[in-house]
Amino acid sequence: MAFFDGRCVLRYDNETGKGDHKHIGKDEIHYEFTTPKALLDDFWNDVDTWRS
Repeated sequence: MAFFDGRCVLRYDNETGKGDHKHIGKDEIHYEFTTPKALLDDFWNDVDTWRS
């Protein structure tokens, strides 16, 4: 999870009934989990994109 001003602005999630997905701001986007390394790479790429 990534927080800004106490709010979660980026989160990867696996919820029963929804499966793998991510939240960027108020948007919920499907995410296909493959490996832990890919998950970390994707997360940090999203953090960098969000920061810019």
